[in-house]
Amino acid sequence: MDNAGNAGKRTYGYLPLLASNFFGVVNDNFLKTLACFVAVGWVADANMQSLLVSATAGMLVVPYILFSPLADRLTVVFSKKRIFRLAKWAELPIVAVAIAGFLAKSPALVILGVLLMGLQSSLYSPAKYALVRDVGGAEKVSVGMGLMEGATFLAVLSGTVAASFASDRASAAEYGVALGAFALLGLAGSYAIRADEEPNRAIHSINPIRYMRRACRMAKGYPGLNSVIFTLSVFWWAGAMLQIGLLVYGKEVLHLDSTHTGMMLAIAAVGIVVGQVVAGYVDRRHFLLGATPLTGWLAAALLAVLFFVPMGPKPFAVVLAVLALDFGFFKLPLDAEIQKTVKGPRLNTMLAYFNQVSFLFMLAASVVYALAGWLFGPRAFLLVLAAAFAVVPLAFMMSYRSVMCRVGRWIFRRRYDVAVDGGEALETGRTCLVLPNHPAMVDPMLVVAELWRTPLRPLADESFFRTGIVAPKVLRTLGGVEVPDLRKHRSGKGATVARGLAGIVVDTLEKGGSVIFYPSGHIHVDPELEPPGDGPLYAPSGEPRESIATRQLAYNVCRELPPGVDVIGVRTVGLWGGIWSRKGRRSSPKFVPTFVKSVFLWLFWSPFHPRRKVTMHVENLTERVREWSRLTRLEFNRKLEDWYNSASLAPEAGKC
Repeated sequence: MDNAGNAGKRTYGYLPLLASNFFGVVNDNFLKTLACFVAVGWVADANMQSLLVSATAGMLVVPYILFSPLADRLTVVFSKKRIFRLAKWAELPIVAVAIAGFLAKSPALVILGVLLMGLQSSLYSPAKYALVRDVGGAEKVSVGMGLMEGATFLAVLSGTVAASFASDRASAAEYGVALGAFALLGLAGSYAIRADEEPNRAIHSINPIRYMRRACRMAKGYPGLNSVIFTLSVFWWAGAMLQIGLLVYGKEVLHLDSTHTGMMLAIAAVGIVVGQVVAGYVDRRHFLLGATPLTGWLAAALLAVLFFVPMGPKPFAVVLAVLALDFGFFKLPLDAEIQKTVKGPRLNTMLAYFNQVSFLFMLAASVVYALAGWLFGPRAFLLVLAAAFAVVPLAFMMSYRSVMCRVGRWIFRRRYDVAVDGGEALETGRTCLVLPNHPAMVDPMLVVAELWRTPLRPLADESFFRTGIVAPKVLRTLGGVEVPDLRKHRSGKGATVARGLAGIVVDTLEKGGSVIFYPSGHIHVDPELEPPGDGPLYAPSGEPRESIATRQLAYNVCRELPPGVDVIGVRTVGLWGGIWSRKGRRSSPKFVPTFVKSVFLWLFWSPFHPRRKVTMHVENLTERVREWSRLTRLEFNRKLEDWYNSASLAPEAGKC
């Protein structure tokens, strides 16, 4: 740990890390591009030239797949700053090998230099990205990742353009001066890095296949993390395919020369850099990860425009610039989410695992591009990318709880004007048992979406986990707790099953999972059609009274409530009379036709009419519930009913 501590952070900030990384990436791409332009020209045979280009491109990729586990192991032996500096020292003899290759006009030596550079880069990559958190702290992760990724893309562009220029105008000796200068500048920057590091004591296998399997299992301990890693790897797959595709597309479709084709690549790189830097600052104030489906689908639309709409170089460049900017907004929150989700030494392992996965995707990009181009021509890669970005954001949304809830919240808020009162009761970070009232079929989805910051695990009958495709996927993403279907146990055995449900809930709470379920077990019935035996028909809110009757799940759970668990009551008012309620019906609305009607209203009716006003009161009932649980079950239920039915008058509801 640095003695400078936080003062060092204020003095140096991210600049040394960014500068050292910038010159390292510049050197990687300068050497790779020179090898493709210069070394390949030393070989007369066209087939051998193609082989050398493929081999050169693979030399920077393969080490990440094979040696990322070793890179993680190094963070156990050395501090991350030391790994960074040792890697920068190793860059000097590697550059010497490459320079010797250029001077001797030896393709083998040049490609060996590229391979060694790829190995060196792979061995310090996890340490490099883990330093983002150590340098700036957790609160600046989004900004740090935006700057780091922006600098990386700028370095890729700079190295590629510089090599393209040097290959036509410079000598082998001048190549060597440039390579050596970049290496020395990176080395100097590494000695100015200040960071408060967390030690890594976790030792993992260095076998790449075993490491990937184990890291994948470890990532499952962070809900949705594998989805983040695979979605981010799709970005790198798309970036690699876009880079390859533009080289061919520029010449064969847009009829550009090499210089102007390079400018197209520059536009793409600069757009991504700007997008990531701006997104880094936006992400500090807004949950930008929740917009990932939108930015992904926007990318799909722009790619489809590039494929289907004939356009000249200038319009193509404009659309490409917007696409690249959007790509930056798509990528940055995924990068930042890994840093935010994984704390401590495990971050090194997850970054090494991500390197393996992303570079496998980049290798796959070459294969997919070759097949698409061979079968359908040089434009086909745009349609392949459009299809991928149409599907991948949806798959990510369905696999990541907070994103699913935020998208759901946005959808519901186009239909409902929701006012949440007392939401701070759920912001304690403690394990919670949430007990809402149940006015309509839609309120479980509405409650989970509005209270998205707390990962609430809903109870769901076993049948929902086994029926269809969408419902099981949604329930698993939400962490749904599978319980026996009581409809199958309406005999005397039902009471035994119901008592077993309490054990399932209590066990989940003891393990730290927050649970949500409905004490009444059914939505409000219409008291005009099915009047209760005694008591008023409506609560003060003007809605039917909540009736728990003799149900026992809430009572049984609260009697065995684990220590440290908060009981949160949620009282929702304003949904009665909507298409999801039982007003005017003797049975609950059928889901599929009601859903179709709801989508139709959302698209064609809601934009032109006032939203239905809904209030959601959230309150900590822990102390009261502990007292009530000492009473009999019927008395407990009556106390809970009284709380649900004590709402003030509901706001005027809009028509549905």
